[in-house]
Amino acid sequence: MEAYSKMAKVYDELIYEDVNYEKIANFILNLCNKMAINKENYLDLACGTGNVAQYIGKNFKLNYLVDLSEEMLMEADKKLRFSKVKAKIICQDMCELNLNKKFDLITCVLDSTNYILEDSELEDYLEGVHQHLNENGVFVLDINSYYKLSEVLGNNIYTYSTDEVFYSWENVFEDDIVDMDLTFFVKNGELYERFNEFHQERAYKEEFLEKKFKNAGFIIKEKYNGYSEEKVLKNTERIVYVLTKSLGYI
Repeated sequence: MEAYSKMAKVYDELIYEDVNYEKIANFILNLCNKMAINKENYLDLACGTGNVAQYIGKNFKLNYLVDLSEEMLMEADKKLRFSKVKAKIICQDMCELNLNKKFDLITCVLDSTNYILEDSELEDYLEGVHQHLNENGVFVLDINSYYKLSEVLGNNIYTYSTDEVFYSWENVFEDDIVDMDLTFFVKNGELYERFNEFHQERAYKEEFLEKKFKNAGFIIKEKYNGYSEEKVLKNTERIVYVLTKSLGYI
């Protein structure tokens, strides 16, 4: 089953119900202002249901949203229409990015990069972003840290319950990969519909990932502990990278 296929309609209530999307968007927009980034073209990769793009997109003339899940994109389309944000919504693998356009801002947030499991796909993803980024543009991404995936999520079980939804989330961490087996019960009338989703995230060590950035032609302009001005610590759970193109890179 394609990841998020059945979960799309309840996604916002579940995994990221406590995430402040507007705060993330404002943090990224403030970065753009400090770096004097043009606000012409914006691309959000692995956009999900458009939670971040609905805020950032209001500040750009042209917006593109890319995700591999058609169901998630359908929810994003509804959300952006409601927010009156014009966007081109495209179902595409971000490791095979081909939009024939360059952007001033590209984002890939909420640990979507961790879903890339193979070195070759990671390299294709970074190369694709590099090709689609304007010379003076900025690429903002975040990852679940190695600490979070191995120590916080890895080999643990979580549950969530309301009158409308119940789910269990069982994790196994092995060989730098966390397997996440999720079972959902979602109320549908008087009954509950059950479905399962299986996800995998790769735990990237900072040194490895940062070398990949450099090899792809990026410079790390900033590195943050979450969407804050704080420095990355040993127990940081989300690392935010701000990348620009290396001068003279071919």
